[in-house]
Amino acid sequence: MKTIRFSDGTTVPALGQGTWMMAEQPQRRANELAALRAGIELGMTLIDTAEMYGDGESERLVGEAITGIRDGVFLVSKAYPQNASQARLATACEASLQRLGTDRLDLYLLHWRGSVPLVETVEAMSRLVDAGKILRWGVSNLDTDDMEQLIAAGGSACASNQILYNLTRRSPEHDLLPWLTDHRIPIMAYSPVEQGRLLHHRQLVDVAARIGATPAQVALAWTMRSGDLIAIPKAASVEHVRENRAAADLELSADDLAALDTAFPRPRDRLPLEML
Repeated sequence: MKTIRFSDGTTVPALGQGTWMMAEQPQRRANELAALRAGIELGMTLIDTAEMYGDGESERLVGEAITGIRDGVFLVSKAYPQNASQARLATACEASLQRLGTDRLDLYLLHWRGSVPLVETVEAMSRLVDAGKILRWGVSNLDTDDMEQLIAAGGSACASNQILYNLTRRSPEHDLLPWLTDHRIPIMAYSPVEQGRLLHHRQLVDVAARIGATPAQVALAWTMRSGDLIAIPKAASVEHVRENRAAADLELSADDLAALDTAFPRPRDRLPLEML
C-alpha cells in the first residue's frame, strides 16, 4: 500500500475508507460492517467519519467495526463548525469518542468554516491535543485564503485539509493543492468518484477497458497520482472494498493521464472551492 507521511512522521495509507451516508439504513449494517473490516484487513486502515454523518450513527458503526483492533486503525472524525468553539469543542469531541468507543482520535477536523473565529478553533484543538483526546488536528473544506488565515491565526500545526477533489472537480489544482504541498499539509480527497456519477463517463470507461481496470479504479488511481494525497472512497460491500483496494496498485501511464486530462480538463479559471 502506498503511504502518505504527516509532518510529525506518522504514515497512513494513501487509500482509506470514507463513511458518508453509511449507517443510515439498518438493513445494510451487517454489509457495511463487513466492508469496513475487510478494508482494514486489506490495508485501508485510515477511516474517516464525522459527527454529522447519520447524526452520529456513522461513528457508532465505525466504533463497532474497529472493536478489538483500534490500535491498528488511523481514526478521523470531524466537528460541526458551530461546535468548534472553546466552549463546545471538547464536549463535541467527547461525544464522538463515546460513539466510537475509543479514548482518542488520530485526527480531528473542523468540518467546514463557520462563524467561530479560527483563532478560537485553533486554541480549542490545541487543548484537545494537550489533553490526549486527539493526536493531531486539521480542517476540511477550507480554500486557499482560508488556509492562509488559519496559519495567521496560529494554526501551523494543521495536519491535513480534506476537500472535494476528483476528475470533475479540478479547480483546486490552480492554487490550493500547490499551497498545501508547499506547506507540507497532506490533502485528503472525499468523493473521489463523484458519488459514482463518474463511472459511466465514456472516456473514463474507454481508459479503464484499455488497461483492464474498472472506471472506479482508474478514477481513484488518478486522484492518488501525485503521491501526496489520501483518497477516502466509501464502499458499503466487501466486493466494492476489494475493487477500491486494487486501485492503490494501479499505475497510470503518461498516455492514460493525457487521455483523462483531455476528457476532464482543469477549468481555465480558478473557481471557489466546492463542497458537497
